[in-house]
Amino acid sequence: MEDGERRVMLRLLAEGSEALRSAVAGVDDLDAARKPADGGWSVLDCLEHVAVTESALFAGIRNATPAGAPQPNPEREAKISTRALDRGRFIAAPEIVVPAGRFVTASDAFAAFQSARADTVRWVETFPGDLRSWITTHPMVRTPVNCWEMLLMIALHPKRHAQQIVTIRAVVAAQ
Repeated sequence: MEDGERRVMLRLLAEGSEALRSAVAGVDDLDAARKPADGGWSVLDCLEHVAVTESALFAGIRNATPAGAPQPNPEREAKISTRALDRGRFIAAPEIVVPAGRFVTASDAFAAFQSARADTVRWVETFPGDLRSWITTHPMVRTPVNCWEMLLMIALHPKRHAQQIVTIRAVVAAQ
């Protein structure tokens, strides 16, 4: 991976982590477990989803296979960058990452996310190859994705749910 791309990806990963940390700052475990009256996810549910998704998607990168040649897809990269943060567009979570009570507290779920994110960052810091020359699968994409695309999804995913958490906190505070 070129140094410039590595810096971009590390910045995106850091921004996603910071957005999530900021969104949950000061939430206590009782409030984190409260669900909106409409039956949507709680803050704890979002944190669980983000932590589990990070691990699942990163496992896809670890299981990637060489493509033989770079597989760039600038159009799909642009769509990922745009759609990942668009909370107006509903995206149903695959069953494997739907919250299922894996964590008791928000701090446990956030710690699991941080641990998984640290693994992702370490990998990006040391990966020597071209991310677009490695392919893997994503549970919501019909065709193989290259590892740069997968990392974009991983990096932006916590930012998407940080927006959701801010909304949830406001809604449950007003109930």
